[in-house]
Amino acid sequence: MTEKTAPSPVGRRLLTGGNPQIPKGEGDGPVQAYIAAMPGWKSGVGQRLDRIIVETVPDLRKAVKWNAPFYGEGGEGWFLSLRCYTKKVNVSFFRGTSLDPVPPGPSKHPEVRYLDIFEEAPFDEAQFRDWVAQAARLPGVRL
Repeated sequence: MTEKTAPSPVGRRLLTGGNPQIPKGEGDGPVQAYIAAMPGWKSGVGQRLDRIIVETVPDLRKAVKWNAPFYGEGGEGWFLSLRCYTKKVNVSFFRGTSLDPVPPGPSKHPEVRYLDIFEEAPFDEAQFRDWVAQAARLPGVRL
């Protein structure tokens, strides 16, 4: 990916499409750095998603890998990640086809499903919370 020349508000660079370039790292610190670097309205969405995930999953593990926050349950792998695009925040559920109902966004990966959140579109927080709870109970994906 090609970097834009303008730094984000916290001094991080944004990659093409507006995704923050954040060094990989384990724990809440790198994830919070990513969220703070999300451009514009997306940072508020990132804060809201992170809060819901933290409230829903008691034994949560966080990391930034490949310029994206990853969330896992305990030491059992990862169940979702976030990523910024030009006009949306994308949530990847790694075992999305096992969720009920299945998240709406298809993927070229057999089990992955996406939820795209747009600035002006309604966001069903209760449904997202339910998907997070379901996803955390499934075997995580090792990456």
